[in-house]
Order: sequence, then structure tokens, then C-alpha cells
Amino acid sequence: VQLQAYGGGLVQAGGSLRLSCADSRRTSSNNAVGWFRRAPGKEREFVAAISWNGGNTLYADSVKDRFTISRDNAKNTVYLQMNSLKFEDTAVYYCAVALRPVPTSASYGYRYWGQGTLVTVSS
Repeated sequence: VQLQAYGGGLVQAGGSLRLSCADSRRTSSNNAVGWFRRAPGKEREFVAAISWNGGNTLYADSVKDRFTISRDNAKNTVYLQMNSLKFEDTAVYYCAVALRPVPTSASYGYRYWGQGTLVTVSS
């Protein structure tokens, strides 16, 4: 599995960004995919995850109602739409393919990890 996250950048607080996670080897279509992030000086934390068919989603409380995860299996891509961004959303965002079809917030439930994309929110 080769995952590539992209779409990060610099945005003002209150703004929006959409991250994409492209799976060039097409092995994520039967598994859940998740987004995690690591802020400067902090541990990696779960952000959102989506089931293999997009029917179930899971969000961290800190992003619920602001972020939306979706997927297009025909394009082998998972998206993270981030609205109402806050300074504390600043982090490197990573996507990962889960071991199972259902979403989980546990990082040990993920098998493949992509390189991250940096999101910087200015206050």
C-alpha cells in the first residue's frame, strides 16, 4: 500500500481545507481508512475514520461537526473536509488503512500509514 496525503497548507482560523489520501496500490477499498494528526510537541491523535463502503464514520470529539470524512473507492481516495478551523487544529495529518472494514480510533488498528501533510492554522 502506498498512501499519499495531500492538501495541507496555511489557512486562517475559521477557514477550510480539504485533505485527500490517495491509495496508489488500491488495497484500501475493502478496509476502513482513518485520519490522525500530530501537533507540535504532542502525541499522535485520532481525527476521523470511515468504513470500507463509507456507510459508517467515526470522529474525535474535538472535530465533530466541523470535519467530514468521505471516500470515493472508484478513485481510491479518502477525503477530510475541514471547516471552521482552529489554531489547535495545526498539525501534520496522516491517513492510514485499517486492518478491518470497520472504523476504529485505535492507532494499533491500522496497518499502513502514509506520509503526512502539514496543516497550519493562523490565529
